[in-house]
Formats: sequence, C-alpha cells, structure tokens
Amino acid sequence: MIEFQNVSFQYNDLDILKNFHITFRRNQISCLMGPSGVGKTTIANMMAKLIFPQKGQVTGIENAVYSYVFQEPRLLPWYSVYESIDFVLKDVYPIQERKKVVLKYLEMVGLESFRDYEPEQLSGGMAQRVSLARAFAYPSNVLIMDEPFKGLDMKLKQEMLSSFQRLWTESKRTVLFITHDIEEAISLSHEIYVLKNSPVEILENIVGVQGKDNHLIRNKLQNIHLL
Repeated sequence: MIEFQNVSFQYNDLDILKNFHITFRRNQISCLMGPSGVGKTTIANMMAKLIFPQKGQVTGIENAVYSYVFQEPRLLPWYSVYESIDFVLKDVYPIQERKKVVLKYLEMVGLESFRDYEPEQLSGGMAQRVSLARAFAYPSNVLIMDEPFKGLDMKLKQEMLSSFQRLWTESKRTVLFITHDIEEAISLSHEIYVLKNSPVEILENIVGVQGKDNHLIRNKLQNIHLL
C-alpha cells in the first residue's frame, strides 16, 4: 500500500497539500478526479518521487519501479512500433527474452502486424496503444496514467479501455489513474477519489467500484460534478 501521511507541499507560497492523507492499495486501480489545478498531478508526481513532501511522508514507494502513460503517446519518431517497446527493455532483458516480451504485448493490444510501422504511420489510437503496451511491457510495479484517453473518440476510447483491462488482468500492478471522465473512472477503477479545493481535500471516496451498481455510482459522481 502507498500512503500519504500528513503530507504538506507548497508551490509559490500556495498550499497545494496540507496535512493531506490518502492511500492507494497494492495492485488495484485508484482513480483521482477533480477540477483542473486541484492537485492531482502534484499527487502523481509525489508518488513517482519527482517531487517530495515538505512535511509528512509518503510510504510504500521505497522499492517502487514506475511506468507511465500520458495524454500524448510520446513515441520517438525514429523508432518503429517494435523498437519503441524494445528500447525501454534493453537494460532489463537479454535480446531473445526482449523479443518475446515485445511481441507478447504487441499482440495483446492488436498491433503485432504493425510492428515495423513508424509513429507517423499510426493513427492516434494506435499510437496510444503502443504507449500502453510499452508501459506494461516494462516490469514496473506502479503505473501512473495521466488522462491517457483524453481527446479520443468514443470508439477509440472503448478500444483503449478494453486493451488496458486485458493488460492489467495479465500483469497486475498498482495504478494511479487521473481522469475527468466519469465513464472511464467507473469502467476501470477499484476506488475513486474525488478531490476539491486548494489545499487538496477528498470530497468523496468510493471503494469497491467494480462490485457496485454503476448507475448509482454514476449518479453520485454526476451530482458531485454539479456542485
């Protein structure tokens, strides 16, 4: 479990976090929702050890190994689909094992026949699937996803959600998932935190999402958004 214990953090004399507490359960998908600028990315960056508490502590990340999926695929233009995944594994596996891992994850996102394509030849949805495959192929135990499906049309989004669910079921890890989209949160998450204000407060915490009535959760989240 990753736990923020009485964490405080200021930026330009503005309190972003103040005596803040939140927990993220191991090998579960925790979603952060809330308005832009509320502090979601600050929490993600602190979990990733890119910034550090000025007071308090974050526990459970001592042995964390990270991978990321961002809103943009962030593929290097001179690497093929295959090379984009192979590149992050060069210091992890010997060449023959790397090949098996890369092909396995390309198959899981339906891109095995596009292995030699370069980013400019891919649609936006295909490029983001490469990004997903790359994140899961890397042997991390913490995955941070910052609005990875934003801007995709409904059909592409559903394909991405299905790809993510397949990948996570095959290779479970602790996931921090940031989104503004209620349907994404309900579809993927085990736990949803709705944040407000600055310094950050938890307005709502919904646990056991996958075992609950989606209609009730949807109504609750929609009502919160209207506040």
